[in-house]
Amino acid sequence: MPSAIAAAALPAPDGPTTADRPPLVRWLAVATVTWGIFAIVTVEILPIGLLPAIGRDFRVTDGTAGLMMTMPGLLAALSAPVVTVATARVDRRAMLGAFMLLLAAASALAAAAPGYWLVLVSRVAVGVTIGGFWSIAAGLAERLVPRESVGRAKAVIFSAVPLGSVLGVPLGTYIGDVAGWRTAFATMAALTVAVWVAMLVLLPALPPAEAVHPRVLRGLLRRSGTRLALLMTFLVVLAHFGAYTYVAPFLAEVTRVSPGLVTLFLLAYGAAGVVGNFVGGAVAARRPRTAFAVAAGLIALATLALPVAGQWAGGAVALLVVWGVAYGAVPVCSQTWFAVAAPGAPEAASVLFTASFQATFSLGALAGGAVVDRASAAAVMVCGGVVAAAAVLLAWGAGRAGGPAPTVAGGRRDR
Repeated sequence: MPSAIAAAALPAPDGPTTADRPPLVRWLAVATVTWGIFAIVTVEILPIGLLPAIGRDFRVTDGTAGLMMTMPGLLAALSAPVVTVATARVDRRAMLGAFMLLLAAASALAAAAPGYWLVLVSRVAVGVTIGGFWSIAAGLAERLVPRESVGRAKAVIFSAVPLGSVLGVPLGTYIGDVAGWRTAFATMAALTVAVWVAMLVLLPALPPAEAVHPRVLRGLLRRSGTRLALLMTFLVVLAHFGAYTYVAPFLAEVTRVSPGLVTLFLLAYGAAGVVGNFVGGAVAARRPRTAFAVAAGLIALATLALPVAGQWAGGAVALLVVWGVAYGAVPVCSQTWFAVAAPGAPEAASVLFTASFQATFSLGALAGGAVVDRASAAAVMVCGGVVAAAAVLLAWGAGRAGGPAPTVAGGRRDR
C-alpha cells in the first residue's frame, strides 16, 4: 500500500508522547489494537460458521467454499514480509488505520458480491490486511504500556483471537441464520469502521522503531530456535485449521444438531479459548515449549476422539471445550517463542510469526477441504489429530535431544 494512502488513512496526531499519556489512555490504546485484531480474526474465520449457507447460495461444495479460508492465509503469508518491508518508514499508527479501512471494504464487498468469485476477491483483501496488521500489532505492547505491564498487555491483545471465536463467529453465525450471511459481513464492515475511528482517537503516533530488512529475516531463519518454532507452528496450526474449518459440517453430519445448536457449540469453544489464552500466556512466559506441547496434545486428544464421542451432543461439547482451551493458548505460545528467539527485533519476529501462522492456516483449510470432499468431516478430524500428535512428538524429541529451548528474560530455560 503506498505510503501516501496509509498516511491519509490515519494522520499522526500532535500531542504527548506515549510515555506521557495517562495510564487509562494507554490501556484504551491497547484495547483499540485488541478490537482491531478481534475484527480481523472474526472476518477471517466467519466463513466457518456460515460455510453451509454460503455453499448453498453459490451452489459450491463445502471444499470449494473452504477456499474462503485458504485465500486469506496465503495472501497474509505473502503480505506480512512484503508490506512490512515496503512500509518500514511509515508511521505504524497510519498503517493500522489503513488496514482497518481495507478490511471494512473487503467485508462490504463480500456482503454485496453477486458471484462467488467476488467473495474470493474480497478474501484477498482480507489476507493483505491480516498479514500487514498482525505483523505490526503482535509486537506493539512494548510501545503502548510501561515495561512492567507488557506481559499483561500482550495477553489482552492476544485475547482477541479466542474472542473472535467466543463472540465474533457465534454472533456472526447467529446473524447469518436470522438475516442471511450477507448481513453478517455487512455488520462486520460497520464494526470495522467503528474500530478505525477509535484508533484515530486513542492511538498515539507510532513512528517505526526498527527497519525490517530482508537480511534481518534471513538471519532469524538461521537460528535453530526459530526453525523449531516454525516447525511446531506449522504442525499445530495445520492440524487445527485442517479440522476446525469443517467443524460446522461435522456437527451437522455426525452430531446431527440444528444450526442454532451449532452456534451454541461454537460459543462454548470460544469461551474455552479465552481461558486458554490467559492460562497459556502465563505458562508460555516461562516455558513456551511446554505450553505449546500441551496445547498440541489437547488438540490431538479432542480431534481424535470427536468421530466417536462427537456422535452425541454432550461428547461434542466437552471435546470442543478441550479443543478451545488448547487452541486459545497456541497463538500466544507461538508468538512468545518467536519473540524470545529474536530479542531486540519484535517487528521482525512478528513478521515470521504472522507469515508462518497464516501460510499454514491456508494449507490446513485447503488440505481439510480435500479430505472432506473425498472422504468425510469425521475423517478430517482424525487427520488433524494425527498431525497434532506429531507436534507433541517433535517437542518431546527436541527436549530429549537437548535441542534449543526458548527462554524469557528472568524466566527458566524450558527443558
